[in-house]
Amino acid sequence: MIAGNRYHGLASDIWSIGVVLYAMMCGYLPYEDQKTSNLYKKILSADYTLPKFLSAEAKDLIAKIFVTDPDQRIDIEGLRRHPFY
Repeated sequence: MIAGNRYHGLASDIWSIGVVLYAMMCGYLPYEDQKTSNLYKKILSADYTLPKFLSAEAKDLIAKIFVTDPDQRIDIEGLRRHPFY
């Protein structure tokens, strides 16, 4: 949506779930910056880091959620089948 592309309802919701999941597991948000334009750049390029304390399954799920192309992002069935789930 930040890039001005059409709204992908469910895929956008999955992205939002990823942000909440990341915040719950890590204690901070995946994308932060004081300057809005820099924040948007980080989001559009999926520029985030995964803490070492996360399990391999958690890291894999987050990576599949934060795919910037909504058509390539994990879907609900993929979430349900994922080992972390």
